[in-house]
Amino acid sequence: MQHHHEPDILRNLRAELVDWRPWLDRAIVLAAAAAAGLLVVGFTLLTNQALALFERLWRHSPWAIFVTGPLCAAAIVWVTRRFIPGAGGSGIPQVMAALDTATPTQQYGLFVSLRISLAKVLLSAAGLLAGLSIGREGPSVQVAAGVMLSARRWLSRRTVINAHGLLVAGGAAGVAAAFNTPLGGVMFAIEQLSRTLNQRSSGLLIAAIVLAGLIAVSVFGNLTYFGVVRVPQAMDWELLGPGLLVTLLAGALGGLFARLLIASTAGSADRFSAWRQRYPIRFAAGCALAVAVIGTVTGGATFGSGYEHTRGLLEGTHDGGDHLPGLFVLLKLLATWLSAWSGVPGGMFAPSLSIGAGLGQDVSTLVQSPALAPALIAMGMAAFLAAVTQAPITAFIIVMEMVAGHTMVLSLMASAMLASLVSRQISRPLYESLAALQLRRLEGAGAGAPAEAPPVEPATAHAADPSQAAKRLP
Repeated sequence: MQHHHEPDILRNLRAELVDWRPWLDRAIVLAAAAAAGLLVVGFTLLTNQALALFERLWRHSPWAIFVTGPLCAAAIVWVTRRFIPGAGGSGIPQVMAALDTATPTQQYGLFVSLRISLAKVLLSAAGLLAGLSIGREGPSVQVAAGVMLSARRWLSRRTVINAHGLLVAGGAAGVAAAFNTPLGGVMFAIEQLSRTLNQRSSGLLIAAIVLAGLIAVSVFGNLTYFGVVRVPQAMDWELLGPGLLVTLLAGALGGLFARLLIASTAGSADRFSAWRQRYPIRFAAGCALAVAVIGTVTGGATFGSGYEHTRGLLEGTHDGGDHLPGLFVLLKLLATWLSAWSGVPGGMFAPSLSIGAGLGQDVSTLVQSPALAPALIAMGMAAFLAAVTQAPITAFIIVMEMVAGHTMVLSLMASAMLASLVSRQISRPLYESLAALQLRRLEGAGAGAPAEAPPVEPATAHAADPSQAAKRLP
């Protein structure tokens, strides 16, 4: 029979106070988290300025965007491919590739580093200056992870905090600071990034995630990202039918969108993929030109991350304005796909939320129930984001925190879960598939990594595990 003794409080306290080095390691991790939060805050301010400059150009000289957009996109892709290939794309697949067991510790710099983080900030902001439909939230994951990983060199050799933990905490800190949602950051770490967290260091790493989120709160205030959803007090079963329609549409459309992103990134035998492979700079300029045309057709609604449009829908100020029922969703999706396909660094979180919001607005118009519009918009945001990322818990928590929709917890949760289930029948997980493509860069690490992954062979395109996919690729 085993006897369990109570902890010796004095002995444990004496051991903690005598050994100062673990305290220094903890201070270093927290300082890195604060630095990551500050960099993401700076990233936010820079992207806001870029969006404001583009908006000014668009309002005063609409014709100019057909010149500045393609030129800016071409320059961004040239710099990315020539000098910093690890900064391309969303940033989340790079962090996942670094966390994969197939990646040696000495090769982390291919995917995540302080240099890549700084470049990501500048290049993503330049992409918004070009009017592309991208977001800063995905890149914030890679930005914060690079800052956190750089703290590893200052930690003691006997610390329990490893590089894996720093990458997970950094990626989650990026989500927490970008969306002002600390709980969403923690859930993102658990659902998307972390497979195993050291129990002895998990508390410190969660504290680091929360600290990065608090840095954003201290700068921007304790405000929700999209304001507060005004939900009718008595909805009862009235929301069930329209809510189910929004969820199913978002699940199917999000799954098709994710499948399209995977296929276009991997490449195929079609003419456009061959052009992209052979002339990536020209291809980026062509994509930016197409995005400029789409933005002009929609009166500017599809330009940028979609933040203002989404907020306007939630507040009811875009009802019938620059929101085009039935058309905005498809054109915003097309603009986001072209922006991602161009190779310009940028994320898909904010554009996905905008697409989901537009879908919710369209359904509320279809069922002729304006009172349900805010609730349907919030459900569309959670459902479409969950369908694209196949991370339903993260999706509904992020949306709940962003719109202060605590009265809609069950509705948002059900929407995210069901939409993710529908999406899984259509597409493989987006970020895992893109991470598998990133892992191919390990093959050329000795002779210099290629600017982007070559096309995936059809036999490997359905691999579920990115590490296994990387091993089977030729």
